[in-house]
Amino acid sequence: MSATALTIPLWADLLAVTIGSLQGALFASQFRERRVDLLGVAIIGTATGLGGGILRDVLLGEVPRALGTNWYLAVAVLAALLGMLLQRLFNRLAGFITVLDALTIGLFGAIGSTKALAMGLPAIPAVFVGVISAVGGSVLRDLLMNLTIAMMHVGSLYAVAAGAGTAVLVTMVLIGVPTIAAAVTGTIVTVVIRLLAVRFGWSLPEQRALSRLPAGVARASVPP
Repeated sequence: MSATALTIPLWADLLAVTIGSLQGALFASQFRERRVDLLGVAIIGTATGLGGGILRDVLLGEVPRALGTNWYLAVAVLAALLGMLLQRLFNRLAGFITVLDALTIGLFGAIGSTKALAMGLPAIPAVFVGVISAVGGSVLRDLLMNLTIAMMHVGSLYAVAAGAGTAVLVTMVLIGVPTIAAAVTGTIVTVVIRLLAVRFGWSLPEQRALSRLPAGVARASVPP
């Protein structure tokens, strides 16, 4: 079953970029000891807002959509600078921004996975592209800040939420559900999982050191 790529209005795409860039700037501004200047914040915020879409298009062998018009870079830089200058105001809106961020993850995941399906990619690679589209910005942000990638930490379900939503979307498309309906459902799944994870502190099981395992298990796990 073929799919048509999900398209959203330019203003909605720019809103998602704005939220991502704001969050990147707010994140960078928390590290006072690193003394990130305006240029640094602009770079980090822009990478956070545009990173997922750029990685998506690179994986699909296309010129990034963000480079096809002046709007994306301009909006991303402006949002990043506003995030730094108005940090206290936006921190008060943390709950609202969390909701918008969850919606942004869902939308980016839906756009990425449907675009991959429309180009003929199989189901699993399409889910992968969707997840990269959803979380790629946060990965680039952490790399630029020289930090361990946040989605690999305990308590972060960004990739899990995006993966669940895009998997539902791709499955629905493959069984014949119209792309729009599948995209809406997948986005809702992503948003719900992400918000519930934030609300209840959900996380994946944590890695355990061998020393914490029973002695017999630890010895059996270590090769001679």
